[in-house]
Amino acid sequence: MFKFLTGLLADPHPKPLTADDADLALAALLVRLARADDRYDEDERFHIDQVLCARSGLSQAEAAELRARAEALEAEAPDTVRFTRALKDKIAYEDRIGVIEALWQVALADDARNPEEDALIRLAARLLGVSDRDSGLARQRVAAGLC
Repeated sequence: MFKFLTGLLADPHPKPLTADDADLALAALLVRLARADDRYDEDERFHIDQVLCARSGLSQAEAAELRARAEALEAEAPDTVRFTRALKDKIAYEDRIGVIEALWQVALADDARNPEEDALIRLAARLLGVSDRDSGLARQRVAAGLC
């Protein structure tokens, strides 16, 4: 699984991400966010699965399988830069805003803001090239239940 990500980053002539690769990179970012506070429980897994179902049109079983693959990938990846670079270079700006929305959906699922999660989302937004304004609007949309 880690080979997928390193291959994307090392290729001097990268091909566009397939839908499966983009879904895996997004899932790995969501897992990294959920693990940011050193607590990763069943409720967070459920919310990640829900986000993956909604954003990727997956069944519950498919989302859970993707999340499990992403958990293994995230555990092997040394930093967040690798995930965000794989996405930034290969998806449109509007889709990168969607990534930030997905991160906020997981972060706000428990109706509480966590400093570690906030910091990771700020980092991901910066690395994805998403403006502070657009990240803030994404958070507001998620908080208002519009996403």
